[in-house]
Parts: sequence; C-alpha cells; structure tokens
Amino acid sequence: METVPEPGSNVPPKKDRLQTKKKKPRRYWEQETTGTAAGASPGPPRKRKRNRELRPQKPKKNDTSKKFRMSKKPRELKSPRPQRSLSGAQDPFAGPAPVSVEVVQKYCRIDKSKELPHPKTKTRSRLVVAEAQEEETSVRAARSELLLTEEPGFLEGEDGEDTAKIRQADIVEAVDIASAAKHFDLNLRQFGPYRLNYSRTGRHLAFGGRRGHVAALDWVTKKLTCEINVMEAVRDIRFLHSEALLAVAQNRWLHIYDNQGIELHCVRRCDRVTRLEFLPFHFLLATASETGFLTYLDVSVGKIVAALNARAGRLSVMTQNPYNAVIHLGHSNGTVSLWSPAMKEPLVKILCHRGGVRAVAVDSTGMHMATSGLDHQLKVFDLRGTFQPLSARTLPQGAGHLAFSQRGLLAAGMGDVVNIWAGQGKASPPSLEQPYLTHRLSGHVHGLQFCPYEDVLGVGHSGGITSMLVPGAAEPNFDGLESNPYRSRKQRQEWEVKALLEKVPAELICLDPRALAEVDVISLEQAKKERAERLGYDPDARTPFQPKPKQKGRSSTASLVKRKRKVMDQEHRDKIRQSLEQQLQKQEKAKPTGARPSALDRFVR
Repeated sequence: METVPEPGSNVPPKKDRLQTKKKKPRRYWEQETTGTAAGASPGPPRKRKRNRELRPQKPKKNDTSKKFRMSKKPRELKSPRPQRSLSGAQDPFAGPAPVSVEVVQKYCRIDKSKELPHPKTKTRSRLVVAEAQEEETSVRAARSELLLTEEPGFLEGEDGEDTAKIRQADIVEAVDIASAAKHFDLNLRQFGPYRLNYSRTGRHLAFGGRRGHVAALDWVTKKLTCEINVMEAVRDIRFLHSEALLAVAQNRWLHIYDNQGIELHCVRRCDRVTRLEFLPFHFLLATASETGFLTYLDVSVGKIVAALNARAGRLSVMTQNPYNAVIHLGHSNGTVSLWSPAMKEPLVKILCHRGGVRAVAVDSTGMHMATSGLDHQLKVFDLRGTFQPLSARTLPQGAGHLAFSQRGLLAAGMGDVVNIWAGQGKASPPSLEQPYLTHRLSGHVHGLQFCPYEDVLGVGHSGGITSMLVPGAAEPNFDGLESNPYRSRKQRQEWEVKALLEKVPAELICLDPRALAEVDVISLEQAKKERAERLGYDPDARTPFQPKPKQKGRSSTASLVKRKRKVMDQEHRDKIRQSLEQQLQKQEKAKPTGARPSALDRFVR
C-alpha cells in the first residue's frame, strides 16, 4: 500500500542561512565573542534557566499572614547615591543648594504659632497642605535671590567729609553718561508751580501746572507723549493703573485724559478736588476736596464706592499706605486720621503736632509715617500698633512736602531747599540727625516724589521740574511680571486683563491685611449660637449618625448617604413635632377658660 509522501520531503534542502549570512563588522566598543567555531556566527543568545526553587512564592489570596508581617516602623530613607557625570567624575555639589533660614523666614507668610481651636480632620489636613506649599514657595523665593544681580549703591564721603555738601554737579560728573542724563531741569516759569507724578513702572512722568499746563513724557528718552492746556487751574495729577490714563484734578471737576491728551470723562460728583491718590491693586481713585469729603471712585466700572465726610474742614494733605491701601489725611487741628472705604468713621486718629499738619508720607513697608506741621516739627511715627513717635527734629522752616523712597530715604521740601535723610536699611526709620543730601532749587517746592526703580527724585517747583540724582534711593531689581519698565503695548494690555481679574474688593481694606487670612473665632461661635436658636437644637451637640457596614454591596457610598439622610430627616421631624406641641400647649394655656370655640380659631397663631 502506497503512502502519501510528506510535504516538502522531495524538496532539496536549503543552504544553511547562518553559514551564508554575512558577518557584521564588530564595533570597537563590542567585545569579541569566544568559543565559537571559525567562520560561524554565535547565533542568538540563549535564555538562561532560572532556578525555580529560589524564586519566592506569591502569597495566596486568602493568606492573611502578610498583614501580620507588616512592620509599623517608619521606612528609613536611603542616602542618595553620589551622582556621576559623563566623564565619571563625582559631583562635588550634589543636591539642592543650601538656603539660609533667615532668608526663608523673610518670605514666609504663615504664622505657625497661632492654631485654630479644635480644627476638624478635613480642616487640619488642608492646613498641613497649605503650610507645606507655603514653605516650598518661601524656599524657592529665597533661592531665587541669587538671580537678583543688581545691588543698591550709596553715596559715601571720604574721612570726615559731609555728604550733604556734595552738589548735584559733582555727582553728575562722577557717574556714567546714562546716569548723568537722568539729571535735568525743565524751565517752565510761565505756567508754574507744578505738581508731578511717576508711573508705577517708573518710565513715564506727568506734571501739571497751576495755570493749566498738563504734559506727559517718557522722561528716560525725553519723548513727549502729550501736552495740552486745560485753561483751568490744576490742583493735582495722577497716573491710573497704567500710563495710558491720566487723572487731573482741575479747579471745578475731576477729568480723565488718555495718553494722547483726549478728554475721556468728566466726573462731576468729584468737585473742587485738592489731592489725588490711586490704589493700584483695588483700582480705586481717592480724592480729597475742599468741602471735607473723601471720595473713592472705582475706575474699572466708573462708580463711586464711598463718599466719607471727614468733618475736619478743608482737606489738602493726603497720602496712602502702600502696604494696606489705607488713606492718611492731615487736618488743621494737628491730627492724622486713617480711613478705609468700608468704614464711615476713621480707623485711627493720631495727635501728631500742636499746630496744623502740612505734609504726611508713609514708607513702602507700611511701618513708618513721617509728618510735618506748623510747629516746625518733623516726626517719624511707628504704625505697627503703637502709633508713637520714634524720632523728632525741629526744622528752621516747616516742611511743606514729604516723600519716602523705596529704600527708606526721606525727602522734605522746605521753601526752595530739599533735604534728604537716610536710615540703616529698607525697614529701618530714617535718621534725622544729619541730612544725607541737600539741594537748592530756583523756586519754592510744590511737589515731591521718588521715581520707582531709579535713583531719581522728581521735584516740582514754581520754576518748573527738576530731576535730582539720589544714590541708593530705589530698589535695583524689579518684577518683570508686575512693573516692567521695558514692556511693550501688547504686554501692557495682557497685564491689564490679569490685574482686573485679580482686583481686590474695596471692602477688604483694613489696618492689618494679614487678618484677612485668619479665622474669626468670635464670629464663628456667635453664628453657631444663632443657628442653634433658629433650629431649636444644636446640630453639633451630638455625634452624627454613622451607619454600620453591610455585606453584598449594600454599603456603597450612595446607600450610606441615603441612610444618613433618612436618619437626619427623621430627627428633624421629631424636633419640629416637639416644637409644634410646645407651641400648642402655650396657646391652650393662653386661651381663656369657658370661651366658646369658633371656626376661626384655626387661623389664630
């Protein structure tokens, strides 16, 4: 019987592919294989057989021995292995750079010494996460100080030399060309005296004369932005949130102009304005008038937020605290009052002088306030709760204008002389013993302001505008996302949108802005008490109902919530039923005995 031949049995055998395959050239980093026959390829690597006896066995599903083998001791952190570079050398500075504890404490904004009374588990976990995030943020901010390459300079005299005798001409000759160009004089005697204001970025300057001259320019490049004559007396001038808008307090009303000199608004509710202050984080324009009213105008929506009557006569002295946005008003009776739009009465009243107050200034940290009065006294007060004078000095002539720089320097304008006093640092009060610089002008001073991020003091006087060089006055490093002097038009527009989204409500202005992040325990207890009186029982008095777990999928989240709600509703019904029974008992007791029942008794409550 013939059998079917197997398929492929008569096919001639193919040549061995391993023998016919070309041998790949060996690279210099590959090791030469040994133990292979000459002219034969080693072939693919064989898999090694693992010893199954040494392999650990997996625990079964029902094996509960693993629970008892788990140790409760914390896992010890292994020391990181030394990192090596491509060359094989060990990194001598492994890990993050060390940061000083004092520098980290400077950026920390959470006071861990204060704890909430009996916080719940969920609240405690949230607080722990917030503290961890805050600590990480403060460490990053402290480490980023290495990127602040600019350092504040200062004017130091030789042995025994008084820096107050150094003239502006000597400083201009000693500095570089770019810094020397920042000192200039504008001779504008025809329309003076002048009030001036720098923008938040420190790049633009606006000034207005008493006889109607209003102008704005890029004072670094000396490029004139706009120049108009309003044909009316100008009392004060201020930039709004950007250099594109300008607020001018004219003789009768408040006017808003753009950077082309076009009048956009005329606010007639703010009349006879004497001083202006703009709060950049709240978009509020504060105005002080001759009628004694302090008015807050929200420039983002164009509405009057608050109009407060100071009841102290004409208001001609006003400044703001950059730290907490509180307005400081100086009065003719020698007092300084602190105002917030959320309160109709002053937050604090400080008796500063025996005569009327002529000028008030607050430093950038919000810790110190300088005042000058008709009694020729110049005083520096502590605003950290004590409101007591730290130092005082009697001047030969009363200072009519005061200004603080970003580094804590204090400038005072007395007639046609400007004196500048310096302190030990940014957070320390200025020393009033010896002036740091002195300069005489060609007219009487009518306005003072330090330029942000520039060692420049702008002075408006009856003869025009003077830009003085004051070494060590400004902060050398700026935040490019907040106040960038070199931003373009597109960057400014994007910044305006973000600033409007992050606008702080006017109701949050208070003396201590850190108190906004704290919990008002007294109000919380009062709210709990009122809630218990309204419901008739205290819902937090007893522990909430916790249902027992059930088997076969009957302990899902939805079923647990339904059971809790059912018990809660039943308790609420019982409480309502008890309260209704008590009311009925009171009504029955109040009814006179022997009275005939009526069908209208059902409507009696």
